[in-house]
Amino acid sequence: MSKEHRNQKQVSTLIVLGIAVMFVLAMCSGCSTAVPVTARFPDAPGMLATQPCAELQKLKDDARLSDISKTVTVNYSSYYECAVKTDAWIEWYKIQKIIFEGVAK
Repeated sequence: MSKEHRNQKQVSTLIVLGIAVMFVLAMCSGCSTAVPVTARFPDAPGMLATQPCAELQKLKDDARLSDISKTVTVNYSSYYECAVKTDAWIEWYKIQKIIFEGVAK
């Protein structure tokens, strides 16, 4: 092999090695950031979760037994509807908090 051919081979090897080193450096620097990343806690799902529960019905002074029965039935329904909504929101919040704290570590 001639000296010129050997020199050409060395130059080619150095060029390929230089390109490989630049590629690795570019890949490593692409993962870093100078700006701090801050996680934001997610918003509550939908408007239903943030609305207060409905007011319970009140009895009139001259209420009959049938009126009392209807009012109690409506109030029980309203209460349990609100309880289900509140329990679902509390469960959603706890799950999101666990996820949020797990990502922040």
